[in-house]
This record gives sequence, C-alpha cells and structure tokens, in this order.
Amino acid sequence: MTRTQEREQAFFLIFEKAFNMDVDNDDIVGYAVEAGIIEPTAFSTALFKQTYEQLEQIDNVIEKYAIGWKKQRLSKVTLSVLRLAICEILFVDSVPFSVSANEAVELAKKYATAEDASFINGILGSFIRSEKADAVSGD
Repeated sequence: MTRTQEREQAFFLIFEKAFNMDVDNDDIVGYAVEAGIIEPTAFSTALFKQTYEQLEQIDNVIEKYAIGWKKQRLSKVTLSVLRLAICEILFVDSVPFSVSANEAVELAKKYATAEDASFINGILGSFIRSEKADAVSGD
C-alpha cells in the first residue's frame, strides 16, 4: 500500500471521528475494518490516533491560519483534511512539509471542491512558511 493510500485511510478515520467524538479511537478503526472501508496500516492508524491525541494543538493551528473562518464553519471534509496534514507536518519528521500539503490538496480535490482545495492550500502554505521561518530563527 502506498503512503498516499495510507493517508487516505487516515483521512477516512479522522472524518468518521469528526461525527463520533465520543467513540473510542480503537472502536472507530474496528468499525472501519469491519465495514471493509480500510485495511489498517501502522502509518494510517498512528496518524489518525496522533491527530486526536494532539487535537487541541492542531485545531489551534487551523484557527490561527484560517483567517476570517471559525473552525465550526468548515465542512467536516475540509476540517479532516486540514487536521491530517497539520498533524503530519507537526509530528511526522520523515515526510517533507511540501508532500503533506500536496497530498492534502489532492484529498480535497477528490472528496471536496476545487475551492476547498485552494482554501486548504492557502492555509497550509501560510503555516509551512511560518514553520520554516521559526525553524530558521530557532524558535
């Protein structure tokens, strides 16, 4: 299975959890496997679980860079794609920022609209430029 497919699986899990915040993460994975939606991999389940372990920090990034938009106004697809990409950018050192952003835009093109893809690209671009600036300055 490719990393792109693993990310898509993680997206499915993150999206499902957005509707079922009170359901345990392991149960979300179990239901998706039982329904034949995913074939879990270590990467996809770890990315999903990491997203919800670090949800407050991830959502703070979204709120900071989605200027003029409240998180509650974003569609669940857009929110799930952003959560996935920001989690990967923040916590998966082996993946370049640009790959995370590109994969997020492709997921948005597939499951949302071109406008959503542009919106996601803008937020992630701003976040990545800020992250790189912080890394250079030592913050």
